[in-house]
Amino acid sequence: MVGETTSVDMPISSMIEAGDKMATNRGDSPPKVRSKKAGPYFKVKAGSAVVPIYRTDSRGRVRFTLSFYRNGRRMRKMFTDLEDAKKEALFVAQRIQSGMQHVTDLKPHERDTFKAAEALLEKLGIPLYAAVEDYVRARTLAGSESLSVMAMEYSKMFGKIVRRATVPEVVTELLKIKEQDGASVAYLGQLRTTLNRFATKFSGPILEVTGPEVDAWLRSLDIAAVTRNSMLRCIKVLFSFAKAQNYLPDEKNTAVEQMQQVRVKSEDTTLFTPEEMAKLLHNAPPDLVPILAIGAFAGIRMAELERLDWKAVDLERKFIEIRAGQAKTASRRVIPISDNLAAWLTPLERKGKIVRTKELQTHVPALARALKMEWPRNVLRDSFISYRIAIVQSADQVALEAGNSASIIFKHYRELTTPEVAEKWFSILPKQGQWENTLSYDRKKRRVILNGVECQ
Repeated sequence: MVGETTSVDMPISSMIEAGDKMATNRGDSPPKVRSKKAGPYFKVKAGSAVVPIYRTDSRGRVRFTLSFYRNGRRMRKMFTDLEDAKKEALFVAQRIQSGMQHVTDLKPHERDTFKAAEALLEKLGIPLYAAVEDYVRARTLAGSESLSVMAMEYSKMFGKIVRRATVPEVVTELLKIKEQDGASVAYLGQLRTTLNRFATKFSGPILEVTGPEVDAWLRSLDIAAVTRNSMLRCIKVLFSFAKAQNYLPDEKNTAVEQMQQVRVKSEDTTLFTPEEMAKLLHNAPPDLVPILAIGAFAGIRMAELERLDWKAVDLERKFIEIRAGQAKTASRRVIPISDNLAAWLTPLERKGKIVRTKELQTHVPALARALKMEWPRNVLRDSFISYRIAIVQSADQVALEAGNSASIIFKHYRELTTPEVAEKWFSILPKQGQWENTLSYDRKKRRVILNGVECQ
């Protein structure tokens, strides 16, 4: 011990001293004789603490006895070897000096084991009790399995993890990288909305998020199956990114990545007939014509159309360009302009945004209601794809134009109509007086005035 003086006295042959009382250093003066009882054979000192060793002979056998006090009680330890007795006495004296008498009740071999265990753990900086507690917990969980083997497997799976990143941290990092990589505004918006909501629910380490927890959360939202699948895809993107950044093990798919999407019942694709589309267009005011005509004859998604300005429409070369940042799939595509679409777009003033205000989105279904027509979801895009594939007879070509997969085109749109009907669809042209149409729509009162006539 630092700053502590320890010593072992030579054998005392003529001292007389009480043998059952803890001794302390008293210089070189001889001890006072209190009784005829023999004094200690050795005195072992540590600082001011002294532990006496007594020698006794019994039937030709020599015994060395330590005598000291612990918590007010006299303690004795007996040895057959003097060196063992001296070693133990020194240990007891040191512990008495440091106020740790409670350790002295260990047997020598137990203390050697204790010290060896402490030495092993000293390299790791782990207290012995914590190590034993952790071992007991691990052994309870492992059962009969080898802890070493399990540790090696764990190291293979989790050894590359750089830190225990939280879900909000990973979400922030992912969104920043996606933005730097030029992801579309729509895609970033979808990721941001879903993942920020996810990070609010799961704010701890991403390593601790489990598949069942994510599934239970998605089910609790009470949302449509399509929306739920869309959110799950965003969450899977997050976990794939976390694995690539070494925040998750990369040996296999995570529990979240293995989650299956909800099976969505396929609904029949609804098309407008050429007659219905002509009725809509022939009654549409000029500001609704580009929405209806481009949707029906080019199949552009409404969300994509909102991002386009008239610079994307090249009537001379007859194509519409959707840049990567404007497309839902974040990939550029070019859509041919049919002859009848060119006829609808040429008379219009083509400056600025194609869809001047988002309010026009509500005016389109209002126009349909005024004409006593239904307005099914995605009806213009579904109609375009169905009629287009009927003419070109190529799912791959239509997939490129529509920004979809060939398998989806083939599965949902093939043979829904005939080439003859499709020819009629792409032959719808403006009528005389077309550009004089007017429409007024009061959304709160749900009142539509079409060409000066209020429609119920």
